[in-house]
Amino acid sequence: MTGQTRRNDRPTRVRPALYTEAERRRRDGTKWTLVQGVLAPLQFLVFLVSLFLVLRYLTTGEGFAAATWSVVVKTIILYVIMVTGSIWEKVVFGRWLFAPAFFWEDVFSMLVLALHTAYLAAVFAGWGDGRDQMLLALAAYVTYVINAGQFLWKLRQARLQQEAEAEAAYDEALGVGASG
Repeated sequence: MTGQTRRNDRPTRVRPALYTEAERRRRDGTKWTLVQGVLAPLQFLVFLVSLFLVLRYLTTGEGFAAATWSVVVKTIILYVIMVTGSIWEKVVFGRWLFAPAFFWEDVFSMLVLALHTAYLAAVFAGWGDGRDQMLLALAAYVTYVINAGQFLWKLRQARLQQEAEAEAAYDEALGVGASG
């Protein structure tokens, strides 16, 4: 597509494909895509409730137990989404983790997991006081938000790739841009 124009005469930018055709078929054909699609918004909802409870504790000193349990539940859901996401990655890309298309998202996910796990260790080992533990939870949550943004960006890239491929197929069917 380099040097060609779209129907609206804007130059196209060539982006590396996020999925090959075979990977897209596997992505669309596996139940793990639906599992991820259900768990991701569930985790985000739990995150929002937990964030509220953590901030409430940090600002008022009230609700430590509720805030603690909310972070524990959020972390359990994180573990579930990471395990099922790894299965999804194996099905789609043939690798459990660090497939080239999601390499940096997976790298950052390891930091997210490490901070959430450090929080659990702090709570169950009694390290630090409640405020220290909640500040660690907030650090974990900051990394979670960044990582969620990375994955949302990849979803957008996948959508743009599909749109570009559909447009190219349409142009090809009409014979647009083929002769230069």
